[in-house]
Amino acid sequence: MHPILFRIPLPPIALPLFWVLLAAAGIAAIVAVWQLVTKSRVGALVAGGIGAALVGAAFYFKGEAPQLGPLPIYSYGVMLGLSLVVGWYLTLGLAERDGLPKELMANNYVVTAIAAVIGSRILYIVTNLNEFDSLRAMLDVRKGGLVAYGGFLGGFVGSLLYLRANRIPLLPWADVAVPSLASGLMITRVGCYLFGCDFGKPLSQTAPAWLQKLGTFPHWPDDLIQNSVGSPAFKQHLDKGLVTLQDTASKPVHPTQIYESLVGAGLLAVLLVSRRHQKFRGQIFLIFTFGYGVCRFLLEMLRADDERGWMPPSLPEHWLLPGALALFSLGYAFGISKMVENVTVRRVTQVLAFVPPVVLFFALKPESFGVAPTIQLSTSQAVALGTGVGAAIAFAVYYQAALAHPEAAMAIPLPPELTNPEDADKPASNVADEDEDDDADEAPKARAKRAADEDEDEAPKKSKKKPAVAKKAAPKTPVVDEADEVPTSISKKDDDKRSSEPPAAEG
Repeated sequence: MHPILFRIPLPPIALPLFWVLLAAAGIAAIVAVWQLVTKSRVGALVAGGIGAALVGAAFYFKGEAPQLGPLPIYSYGVMLGLSLVVGWYLTLGLAERDGLPKELMANNYVVTAIAAVIGSRILYIVTNLNEFDSLRAMLDVRKGGLVAYGGFLGGFVGSLLYLRANRIPLLPWADVAVPSLASGLMITRVGCYLFGCDFGKPLSQTAPAWLQKLGTFPHWPDDLIQNSVGSPAFKQHLDKGLVTLQDTASKPVHPTQIYESLVGAGLLAVLLVSRRHQKFRGQIFLIFTFGYGVCRFLLEMLRADDERGWMPPSLPEHWLLPGALALFSLGYAFGISKMVENVTVRRVTQVLAFVPPVVLFFALKPESFGVAPTIQLSTSQAVALGTGVGAAIAFAVYYQAALAHPEAAMAIPLPPELTNPEDADKPASNVADEDEDDDADEAPKARAKRAADEDEDEAPKKSKKKPAVAKKAAPKTPVVDEADEVPTSISKKDDDKRSSEPPAAEG
């Protein structure tokens, strides 16, 4: 494993943290002012918030001057940065294809990414408070300590606030953003594997040799990372007495980081294919939410790291886990399966969806004389279950509405200044006045055109009438303009009189 990819050979000089952080806060303040000038209140708020946080950090670290030597570049930090770059190009490319304003989507991506990192770190801190003894430790994300679902929820909130401020609907953005979440899982989990965190349960002795080798994490040299005796997997096994300091590696475990990386790649492929058959805005987002919820729930059953956190209630294992999977099965059967157009295939998949919970129940069911172990769901399992089932319910509702109104379901309502850029700098009242003037000018022209067309239609008919046939003059029907009130009824007397008249003879 390679927790540190390389080191930057910097000279051994003292870094005045106070002034460095104040300088960064000044840059954030300049960005906030620029955002205000460009009328981006949310961008100004985000930049101002970052600047305020930097000022607070400057006074917290005042007087400290850490030595700069060879600067370590951690593998997890590199993979996190790479995932953000890949997500940037993927998201903006899809947004441009769907007709979303590229500049606003670029700003939104930055806001979402910052909110996602903050959310993922907050959820990790909340579930592992015993690991942190200072603010410095909480801010150090180079060595991991992020929860994927915290990033998912944090990014959702950040996107919602930014888009609402700019009057842009959330679901179209969510559709183009979630593929970058899938690619992010694919990339960042490789960083987790290189660092040795988020590992799984010990493998059996009958597991393939290549899998055992893939799931073995090393005992690092003492000077590799400060205050660390080895990879997180080795340290946990050392604390539990499974290995000793003389051992060179941990026990072979499930490389769940690689499993989840493959899940990310698979979800990315599913999302990109689903875009070709999209029925409503938000469909891609709901497919990802449900699919990742199921996969993450199953992966958590193989995870063994103690930093995940747990959620009540405590129930027997053979009831809690199969029962949760049964809820996912119901969500698929009544929601997600609707996108399978072939009825026979859909019915087959709906039945097969209930096989895993049944099989798991009998696999975990204890002997009649035994005592069933009681467990709790991990924090990620609880979030996966809630968001996955919720996504399935929303999918069923939106899909039914899309069948009734397909065009409306795929529409992207944007504010007028984005659909008509030439009106962006005009006050709203001026634009409204211009629209009213156009309507006023159009009304007389439309009436004149209709009158001319009616005269042209009547002329040939009059010339074809035979003069010998006597005919009572029919009452004139007034020409009703669209803007005038349309008569809703005709008296019964007039109806009888008209029906008794013979039809006009034509040559």
